Amino acid sequence: MAGAARAGGAPVIVIRTPGGVSLRLRPRALAVGAGCALAALALGVLAIGSGDYPMSAADVLRTLAGRGSPAEDFIVTELRLPRVVLGLLVGGLLALAGGCYQGVFRNPLADPYLLGVAAGAGLAVTAVITVGVGVGGALTGLPVTIPLAAFLGSLGAVAMTYLLGASGGRGRSPATLILAGVAVSAFLSAGQTYLLQRNSDSIQQVYSWLLGRLATAGWHDVRLVLPYFLLTALVVLLHRRELDVLSVGDDEAASLGLHPQRSRYLLIAAASLGTAAAVSASGLIGFVGIIVPHTVRLLAGSSYRVILPLSLLFGGAFLALTDVVARTAAAPSEIPIGVVTALLGGPFFVLVLRTSRRMLS
Repeated sequence: MAGAARAGGAPVIVIRTPGGVSLRLRPRALAVGAGCALAALALGVLAIGSGDYPMSAADVLRTLAGRGSPAEDFIVTELRLPRVVLGLLVGGLLALAGGCYQGVFRNPLADPYLLGVAAGAGLAVTAVITVGVGVGGALTGLPVTIPLAAFLGSLGAVAMTYLLGASGGRGRSPATLILAGVAVSAFLSAGQTYLLQRNSDSIQQVYSWLLGRLATAGWHDVRLVLPYFLLTALVVLLHRRELDVLSVGDDEAASLGLHPQRSRYLLIAAASLGTAAAVSASGLIGFVGIIVPHTVRLLAGSSYRVILPLSLLFGGAFLALTDVVARTAAAPSEIPIGVVTALLGGPFFVLVLRTSRRMLS
């Protein structure tokens, strides 16, 4: 059952579920959410139809309905659909984590790689590839070796950042973890550079992973990422209201009954887990966590109750779009998707930096 109300002079749509839960949505946020969902579906269909064997939207929909030829059914369901679904999951995770980090650290430039995730994953994957080459490729030939190494390396780097940031004592500020992440990233990146210098024959294979890609081994990668996607989305979205409270400062949040440090570390852990899962499946795809939350903020408002769920939708749509660009811009060859997001994210980062100068000074 739906109704209408007004909050602070602005109209609000109230939806009451059968369980007695009331959802309060502003019309603009509802419109942006519907637009993000439709964009994700449309771009997903476009991505499925793109490739060496182009298909129209009607052909894609007919094949998904089970009325395509055997060749079309194999191409769509076994090759392209898993890649599109993985892109939606990875894009949603990176965007959700970016919005979460920006709220936790009250820093508009925070993104999923802030805590050393990229450096940890890069060092672990570099180590596995260089060791695998040294034993004749037996190690890197296993389908789960590189994703597992990236996942463990990401979480290990985040743990190092936590420990270093926690050494600041009780008086530490949100900026302490940012500085700790920078230090850990520099240390791990130096280790990666050393390994590459000692194993120059592995450089091309390492960089093909570092530049990001959505090539999948069928539905296997989707099944690996999906549990972490669901867990991260559940934890972050259930605590999204706390980010609005944290934005007013720790003292004010504590006076309202919130435990700032406990909430902050819970949200960071959830976002870092999701980022590690995304990195393990797709490599390093940067700037999604900056572009998407800021775009949602401009379109739908500054409340994290709105930013986080819409970032989840918009992030998937954004990565589906960049995947289409990566596959078609230089066809028949494919541009690494991390290069496309970097080309878009670089100017966007400068824009955010200029508009947020007062916040960072």
